[in-house]
Amino acid sequence: MSTEPIGLEQSVLRSQADGGIVAEVRLDHADLVLQPTLRRAQDVTVEPEYWTTVESGRCLLFCSVYGSTFDEFEAGLTADPTVSDPVLVDRYPDRRVYRVELTDRTITVTGTIAEIGGRILERSSTRDGWLVQIRFPDRDALVSFNEFCQDEEISFQVNHLRTSDDGEDGLVGLTPKQQELLTVAYEEGYFNVPRGISQNELADRLDVSKSAISQRLRRAIAELCATSLN
Repeated sequence: MSTEPIGLEQSVLRSQADGGIVAEVRLDHADLVLQPTLRRAQDVTVEPEYWTTVESGRCLLFCSVYGSTFDEFEAGLTADPTVSDPVLVDRYPDRRVYRVELTDRTITVTGTIAEIGGRILERSSTRDGWLVQIRFPDRDALVSFNEFCQDEEISFQVNHLRTSDDGEDGLVGLTPKQQELLTVAYEEGYFNVPRGISQNELADRLDVSKSAISQRLRRAIAELCATSLN
């Protein structure tokens, strides 16, 4: 009869599942993907969905764009040297989905993050760069990514850092960005009747585009409910 505790099966694979750190970093460089467009259209929030390399060798990126107007964003796409052949793929009440092709000028970080053992958890545009949440297997990997950014002259700023298995400084199921949003919303009376703070004021407080706050609140609340009620 086996005496091995249930749920503690030994894996034969090399593992990075234990330990590690989660870093929320802000990246900025003129040649990061879509950066010229983002600097022109600051009233939208862009969240990359995925990209793929097709048989012809082209690298295609699909992204969701949240905003109340998309004219400046679409005008920026047509003149953005980091992308080409922009296409409006889909349209929803609160967002639009676009496909673009990355050009040779584009600086990408996803390959480097994967090579050093990192995993991107979340990424979105801000008014002054890309905000990326990354899980690294250890601090050496974070240092390696910082060195890569220095070599490429990418502005690198760590906003938040925690151990990936630290359950005491975060709510289960929520990313640090989601937790910050819910914390500020609660403390400022967003859930009170009448409300103590509006979504527009939350956007200004957190340096997030006003168009994205409603969507992010719904996601955070849905994630909190999913982890609390299951």
